Amino acid sequence: MTPLYEKAQNWLAQDPDTETRTELQNLLNQAQSGDAAAEKELAARFADRLQFGTAGLRGRLQAGSMGMNRVLVAQAAKGLANYLLANDREPSIVIGYDGRKNSQIFAQDTAEIMAGAGIKTLLLPRLLPTPVLAYAIRHFNTTAGVMVTASHNPPDDNGYKVYLGKQHGGGQIVSPADIQIAQQIDLAAQININDYARSPNFDILGEEVINQYIEKTAQLAVQPACDLNYVYTAMHGVGKETLLKTFQAANLPLPHIVVAQAEPDPKFSTVAFPNPEEKGALDLAIALAKEKNAEFIIANDPDADRLAVAIPNEQGEWKPLHGNVVGCMLAWHIAKNRPEKSGTLACSLVSSPALANIAQKCGFANEETLTGFKYIAKVPNLVFGFEEALGYLVDPQKVGDKDGISAAVVFVDLVRSLKAQGKSIQDYLNDFTQEFGAYASSQISLRVNDLADIGKLTDAFRQNPPAQIGENAVVQSKDYMNGAEPNNILVYHLNNGSRLIIRPSGTEPKIKLYLDVKGDNAQHAQSTLQQFEQAVRDLLRSETYGKHDC
Repeated sequence: MTPLYEKAQNWLAQDPDTETRTELQNLLNQAQSGDAAAEKELAARFADRLQFGTAGLRGRLQAGSMGMNRVLVAQAAKGLANYLLANDREPSIVIGYDGRKNSQIFAQDTAEIMAGAGIKTLLLPRLLPTPVLAYAIRHFNTTAGVMVTASHNPPDDNGYKVYLGKQHGGGQIVSPADIQIAQQIDLAAQININDYARSPNFDILGEEVINQYIEKTAQLAVQPACDLNYVYTAMHGVGKETLLKTFQAANLPLPHIVVAQAEPDPKFSTVAFPNPEEKGALDLAIALAKEKNAEFIIANDPDADRLAVAIPNEQGEWKPLHGNVVGCMLAWHIAKNRPEKSGTLACSLVSSPALANIAQKCGFANEETLTGFKYIAKVPNLVFGFEEALGYLVDPQKVGDKDGISAAVVFVDLVRSLKAQGKSIQDYLNDFTQEFGAYASSQISLRVNDLADIGKLTDAFRQNPPAQIGENAVVQSKDYMNGAEPNNILVYHLNNGSRLIIRPSGTEPKIKLYLDVKGDNAQHAQSTLQQFEQAVRDLLRSETYGKHDC
């Protein structure tokens, strides 16, 4: 038997899932019968292990060590359990899960393995948003938390997000914890998962923690009551129930619901990608908004840790607001209404440079972090944090991660404050431009089939750094691989004040390029952004940088 076939047989002997076991057995049979395509696919399934990192695990639901499945999750749970036992004399964990395929069984397996290892284990009672899990970590002061979700990834993916509580603050893991947990997982993977101790002695939580989350989040709404006409979509995820209960507790007017996307659906049947940022994802919400003559749209992603907003322009055409725009709207609102002018406004380095301007003018400190809320949430004296990818932390005392439910409460409350002044959302945006200047942002995403292609592009930029982009010279650059915590991020500043950042996605097989400009007014900023984006696309199409079709 070849080493590849032996790996597959060993995996089959452990797999408790009928679907993936049958899938792998059929693939193995085809490979052994001489099917070259099956042999190639089998080799890809066992080429390595799905790597555990600061985003935990995330990948395609499929058999083999390169997929998300019950064997891989059991190994991850056992490795995490061993890490917790080595780092806390009285370890504890709380586990949550969303509505994706296998989320509940992955959470159940994790709970049984944690309890079998002697760790105090709490399991949320049903599928719930990620922010509820993040809240529960602090509420119960557990050593760790696990949320089974792939957030806004494609339907065939799932993931395993790990948090560290107690002295670590309840946020997502950062280095070196990710490396140490990964080492424990590798050791656990050397043992057949059927030999792991399991126990049913874990606690399934009741409604108390959910009600506490709702009560605390509802307190964020403080503006005068008024009628609002708006639309909400849960994007086939788990946000609707918690959001509506929170809005009711806050005495906020309730939205029109996009019924076809209101309930959890692991197939995400009405969207190509269940991500509010993706083209077409808000089409049903926009159709309902037009029907109801709504003022605005809010949307959560499937695990409700992100918030999207859309508004109509003067011609009645609906367009989603960029995450930087919503982030700056919330930042200004929170800064203006916070009685004590102390604390820090923070965003990741790929987010709008406008936040620094807001902080300075409103009397707050400002901090720019590496990408991810695992860094933003750890900023000392944090008042508000955001990331351009629709992530906002408006209540850092409550959770240590982005929270699309509480961000929705504050956004709707902001609209109530505008109504009290006789203003619209567009008026607020105009006021912002007058106060801080006209900023504009966009993003180019290059999806890759082979993860090695990500390194090829960033290597090409390192080997041949651009002297100019379009008609503007590059006057400053920074390579974060040379920093104290190396990251594959490249930053280029141009002589007209524009900025280009290149980085791999932490959760998807993509390379992301972030473009930021500042103009004299909104029209000038948009014109500058369009020219800049065209220049960047031309650069990517050049032979020097891989002739990408973008």
